[in-house]
Amino acid sequence: MGKQMLAGIDVGTTGVKVILFDMQGTIMGSAYEEYKCMYLKTGWVEQDPDMLIQAVYRTCRAAICSTAVNVCDIQSVSVSAQRSCAVLMSQAGTPLKMISWLDNRAVDEVKEIEEAFGAERFYEITGLPLCATWILPKLLHVRKNQPELWKKVHKVCQLQDLILRALGVDGYYGNEPEAGFWGLWDNQKLCFHEALLQTFSISPSLLPEIRQVGELVGRITEKTSALTGFAEGMPICVGIGDQNSAAVGAGIVTPGAVSVSLGTGGLATALLQDCYRDPKGQAMVTSHAIHGMWTFEGLQNAAAGVYRWFRDEIAALEKQNAEQNGGNAYDALNQMISSVPAGAKGLLMLPYFAGSAAPRWDASARGGFIGLTLSHDRACMARACVEGITLEQKDILRSLPSMGQEFSYVRIVGGATRSEVWNQIQADVYNLPCETLEVSDAAALGAAISAGAGVGAFKSIGQGAREMVHVRRRYEPDPEQAAIYEKLYAVYCNTCEALTGAKVFRDLAQF
Repeated sequence: MGKQMLAGIDVGTTGVKVILFDMQGTIMGSAYEEYKCMYLKTGWVEQDPDMLIQAVYRTCRAAICSTAVNVCDIQSVSVSAQRSCAVLMSQAGTPLKMISWLDNRAVDEVKEIEEAFGAERFYEITGLPLCATWILPKLLHVRKNQPELWKKVHKVCQLQDLILRALGVDGYYGNEPEAGFWGLWDNQKLCFHEALLQTFSISPSLLPEIRQVGELVGRITEKTSALTGFAEGMPICVGIGDQNSAAVGAGIVTPGAVSVSLGTGGLATALLQDCYRDPKGQAMVTSHAIHGMWTFEGLQNAAAGVYRWFRDEIAALEKQNAEQNGGNAYDALNQMISSVPAGAKGLLMLPYFAGSAAPRWDASARGGFIGLTLSHDRACMARACVEGITLEQKDILRSLPSMGQEFSYVRIVGGATRSEVWNQIQADVYNLPCETLEVSDAAALGAAISAGAGVGAFKSIGQGAREMVHVRRRYEPDPEQAAIYEKLYAVYCNTCEALTGAKVFRDLAQF
């Protein structure tokens, strides 16, 4: 028998990654496939669920083929997936539509929820600031505006639930951390809230069964073995939302540990031993992967996704040159960033390319560059992108002390950590030491840890994290750079508040 392994599948917003790990967290094989969202009209974002399923199948096979492993040595698999995506299912069990978490079409429905239920009451029950990101307003929008489609809906699930079914699981199984994103979940009592269901006429029969992270719910079938390459009969364990999974994969399993994940979106997370609420009602509180614990979450709708947009739309020449020479466009951009001083020569970028989440929660917010002059070039714009994304995370992290959470360092994860210059910028902006990990794809690692706990490879998810998560490097803040960024942060906050106060974002949203 060869080395035992665990498989983690991470189905993100812009791509799927499958990684095979040994029990110490070493990557044994991996594969990645990129895909796109569909932007149907302003504020409307969808993805083709069948396309996502096929991408998962191909990437599973590619990960297995990437290394000389015996598939019988893979002990189990679990799934990390983007959260708050409404997957509408037919009675035959086929997906009809998937509305992305990035979608902001349900702005009017948010107002209806506030009028019928109250934003403060909604936050107290769900732990979520009321906004268009959550599934409830999306369902109300479909029911009101697409009645013929709604008649065909037999079940609604999230993407993790759909991928479990695609792997061979019967039924619909959600997980506790992800359940909060329905906007119907009481995250103190850990059940769907009766008053919310009744107020908005949502039948419990539409919803999945909620299980604890890591529970064994199925096995790879003969059919899905052929599709994925996994061995028939291999256990499938309940997964977790991508950002909750990234927290586990970053080792956020003890109080005082904080992580910042910068992928398409961004998230600051910290473990809470009690179901606290942010006094300002700005931060999300969800269930942790460890049952009986909770997670502080500061959501950023668009993070490294903005940098990717810049690469594709503004730095297309650098991208083309890098690809023609067998290089990586991000490496070229990182070199450009290094040539520009902190503050990007007075250029500020607002990263609200998909509205604003924590701490401002404004679906109408828009991104932009402030301070452009004829002396600025693409290098300045690239640096401003990275700085703006990071300043928004600083704004989010400032919520933690008000919830009684003190921290002295930050674990940074996600695709952005492949850039050493960005890692140092994070340390300087937060003015805190930042640690990168041996496995930067923390969401896939978190899924593998969940899979291991589900089959008894670890006594608990916490033990699995302690055995599989390892620090790679520590970045110390530069005092001079940190002082510059503290001044820039004040400008950043004043700019956001001025544009919001003058109703600039709201007025632009009408066009």
